[in-house]
Amino acid sequence: MTRSPTFGIFLALFGALAITPDTLLMRWSEMNGSQMVAWRGLLMGSAMLLAWLIFRWRHLQGDLRAIACGAGLLIVLCQACNASLFAIGIAVAPVSVVLFSVATVPIFAALLSRMIMGETAHWTTWVATASVLAGIGVAVFGTAPAQTTGSPLLGAAIGLGVAMFLALSFVIIRANAQLPILLAVGVGATLAGLAGLAWTGTSAMMAGHVWAIALAGALVLPVSFFSLSLASRYTHPSNVSLLMLLETVLGPIWIWAGTDVAPTPAMLAGGAIVIVSLALYLWHIGQRQVRARQLVPTPDETGKS
Repeated sequence: MTRSPTFGIFLALFGALAITPDTLLMRWSEMNGSQMVAWRGLLMGSAMLLAWLIFRWRHLQGDLRAIACGAGLLIVLCQACNASLFAIGIAVAPVSVVLFSVATVPIFAALLSRMIMGETAHWTTWVATASVLAGIGVAVFGTAPAQTTGSPLLGAAIGLGVAMFLALSFVIIRANAQLPILLAVGVGATLAGLAGLAWTGTSAMMAGHVWAIALAGALVLPVSFFSLSLASRYTHPSNVSLLMLLETVLGPIWIWAGTDVAPTPAMLAGGAIVIVSLALYLWHIGQRQVRARQLVPTPDETGKS
């Protein structure tokens, strides 16, 4: 991990922006939870495993040995659980509760980084996390709920599970630079897809609009999750997790553009809080990087040529 942490920040920002159309594509597909798990998992897994074969064909045996270790299997488990839980949670519980619970992922990332790697999040990370959570709270709870059925308690539990598995995945990848991301995430997504297929049944797989879920599974998810996972090797996992929350506020904007379902004033206000908080946080990180470079002595200052 020799690149600047700023590289990780911008890679995470790219991945977070790339995943924002996902909610719109899920809405367009008109599929149920298990059906979306099947399509998204199988397509995402296939895309990432194909990329692994293309770009890592000289290292196949080494990558297979690496993924067979405890850390590799844990990444596979995290990805399989994350891919399954999110779609199921949206289908069976109030959406606002699930989204707010998933928004705790930066907290899990900071705590797990401290426990596993001994890394301490900067105090500004905690300030930004609190501000972003406040903005998401305004957005999801200041709005008349679009979904009144389902168990809020179940939704909260599922959302917290998604947050924990996402955070653990980022931390494990950061702590184990030798793990092949494409292979580990691809296998995990494929396992989730196979479980969704077994639950749905092949006869029901073609219901809805397959093209929408195919675009999400074959392009949006592989590009975004690979970028986010790789970014965690260059910057603190809580930074990656914070930027991921852009999906929560930008997703409704995509839905507005694609379905004419306008966001409420509360959603716009909460989204503005999130975006401004993240913009200030990124600006502060940039300033810290500049100051850190200024403190590094030049060759002349050290007496070396």
